[in-house]
Amino acid sequence: MDVVRAFHERDRRALARALTWVESGLPEGEALLKAARGQGHAKVVGLTGSPGAGKSTLADRLIEAVRGRGETVAVLAVDPSSPFTGGAILGDRIRMMRHHKDEGVFIRSMASRGSLGGLAGATVAALALLEAFGFDWVFLETVGVGQSEVDIARVADTTVLVLTPAAGDAVQAFKAGVMEIADLIVVNKFDLPGGERVVQELKATLEFAPPRPAGWQVPVLTTVAQSGQGTEELLEAIEAHHEHLERHGLLEPHRIERARFEIASVIQALGQESARKSDALVREVAAGRLSPREAAGRLVARALEAPDQGGES
Repeated sequence: MDVVRAFHERDRRALARALTWVESGLPEGEALLKAARGQGHAKVVGLTGSPGAGKSTLADRLIEAVRGRGETVAVLAVDPSSPFTGGAILGDRIRMMRHHKDEGVFIRSMASRGSLGGLAGATVAALALLEAFGFDWVFLETVGVGQSEVDIARVADTTVLVLTPAAGDAVQAFKAGVMEIADLIVVNKFDLPGGERVVQELKATLEFAPPRPAGWQVPVLTTVAQSGQGTEELLEAIEAHHEHLERHGLLEPHRIERARFEIASVIQALGQESARKSDALVREVAAGRLSPREAAGRLVARALEAPDQGGES
């Protein structure tokens, strides 16, 4: 199969193959990315929050709502990595399998590969391919690692923070970093005891939060993803935020920040790979003959001197 030609002809198998190229850092993926970037105008929505908050079930319901409008949707579910194979071990797409025969839905799990910010390094590259493929919506569901999960705000146009009345989620959300990245806050499993109390606590806390770009007021919504309650209202709120970004010219800065994040992710991945392959240099640091900064400088210089082999995306 001519993957590039088939990709531009909207062949889903070619899209799957192209995503594998990108995730593996192959030169073929790099070439396709260069040709594909800047195409498409998908609404990119990040779903973040602690494990067990119901992000996958909520994504499943959002897929249903989007398809009910006749629009297409792709989902990137970033899962924790196996320490042995590096592959995704949760497979959150299992919760969305009822859509697998729908040609307007594409679901892909990606391994976090040790990223502490909740996103895999290749996520932005994969996102560029999904946009170029022509999807109307792209949902990014992150690993679910709590406070360190802030990368999503640099990648998604709209970041949805999913909390529950249980497990002290509201208290965790108050801590620096997590509340500040949310464009919308959703209290899922609202039918559990304490739901209304959590909503009031969140609204009170937001009164003291720093102002958001162009005066956006972060709404607190409630859902019961298991039954679909509140899903349509959530989708409307996401659309309202996207319209706010468009009206105030904030979408382009989002795209620039997304590219900045991708470049930093590539540098990080290359640095980790170089460190793994430089035992002699690592031993020099361990013995105190080199500082980590000096060793890193040598690795960077070595990487710059090496011929370009297509890089990693």
